[in-house]
Amino acid sequence: MKLFIACLGTETNTFSPFPTGYRTFEETCLVKGGNHGRDPFLFAVPLVLWRQLASERGWAVVESLCAFAQPSGVTRRSVYESFREEILEDLRRALPVDMVLLSLHGAMVADGYDDCEGDLLARIRALVGPKVPVGAELDLHCHLTHRMVEEATAIVSFKEYPHTDAADRARELFQILSATAAGTLKPHMALYDCRMMGIYHTTSDPMKSFLEKVKHLEQQKGIVSISIAHGFVWGDVSDMGTRILVLSNGQPREGARLAESLGRQLFRLRHRLQPDYKTVDEALGEASTGDGDPVVLADVADNPGGGAPGDSTFILQALVDRRMKDAGLACIWDPMAVAVASEAGEGARFDLRLGGKMGLSSGRPLDLRVTVTRVVPGARQTFGSGANRSVSSLGDAVALRAGGIDIVVNSIRTQTLGSDAFTSLGIDPRTKRILVVKSMQHFHAAFAPLARQILYVDTPGALVSDPTRIPFRKADRSKWPICETVT
Repeated sequence: MKLFIACLGTETNTFSPFPTGYRTFEETCLVKGGNHGRDPFLFAVPLVLWRQLASERGWAVVESLCAFAQPSGVTRRSVYESFREEILEDLRRALPVDMVLLSLHGAMVADGYDDCEGDLLARIRALVGPKVPVGAELDLHCHLTHRMVEEATAIVSFKEYPHTDAADRARELFQILSATAAGTLKPHMALYDCRMMGIYHTTSDPMKSFLEKVKHLEQQKGIVSISIAHGFVWGDVSDMGTRILVLSNGQPREGARLAESLGRQLFRLRHRLQPDYKTVDEALGEASTGDGDPVVLADVADNPGGGAPGDSTFILQALVDRRMKDAGLACIWDPMAVAVASEAGEGARFDLRLGGKMGLSSGRPLDLRVTVTRVVPGARQTFGSGANRSVSSLGDAVALRAGGIDIVVNSIRTQTLGSDAFTSLGIDPRTKRILVVKSMQHFHAAFAPLARQILYVDTPGALVSDPTRIPFRKADRSKWPICETVT
């Protein structure tokens, strides 16, 4: 048996001010020949596992490109096409192959390509023919298109948000394709459009219970896998929205009925699924009461993991105005401030203009008197644990203290994932009364165990939380919550 594997993706915020070019891939994850080292990036985790599983069976593995970019704006056409052609050329040289496994995102948009994953799958299918099993693992914040379903043999998406199950889903997809190649499984995918859009946390009800029900249904005879594609609200494409995908063992009618049933159940939960967003004042008011473990404030509107700049100052300004003590914030993206503070060195105290550089959604720059408490070239943070553990770069980073506030400033734009975004800069998050993280939900896995309370703060940032206020041009506007009457 010969297995061909590759990764190509990003989560495209079509409203983001950042074009996605080669450098963004290079800064995030760009690996050739399987040289991932001991600490793979999140979307490289499936490739590492697939290689291991194939090796255990004595199969040959051809690993092509692994390229992933920090969520940003639309990818340059030439960059997408060059990466795509590199994968296709590697596949041509590897032919014939018995299976193809791809780690993708599902919400990648390039100039001229609103469905990059569908385009790549179609070209791979054209090369390997109709009989070779082709599988794709997707982020649950994908646009699950009909073209993807038509061209792939099997698709499996992450189930958890935060995405702590990349390896688990990779193992599941490997087993599905192995059984297909052996002739013991005849996968059929049924797709249902839930006619809704939003953000759904699997860490709390009702989504937590709904997901447990889905996992139980996967134990039924004939049902192989169920994926809930949450969709990515800030990707303005025609296929944006929440969908259910049921993969059955040759039972198209049963799969379609189950997909529709689950989709309608999810739609009935729509009003209870949305996070309880707080204003900055509300969040700081709640966080200021009580003692004990830290209160974590998630700055969801300035989440670089959704394409936001990561340099907004709204919450920091409020902390400064209130003269808050024992507060920590990670991370503000400001390469210029990092360069100045690194040059000044640890212990230096000076006036610094921080953040607020990318536009109105970033707020205004803050002029602060800061002390440099730590300088870390090539700082990193971890996400997940065990086989699902991955590592991402913060770039060069510094810790600054302004009054009673410790601030992590980094040079490579990324959301706050692990508590080591603080600890690697010499800040103990457990000693803080308030922790601010620039993330929408992925922080939850690391910070929930140490938090007294978690509050989601809807600042005036780049990621508008209310879909009815997003200026869609291509997305289907006849979906909830824009259209309340859909069923």
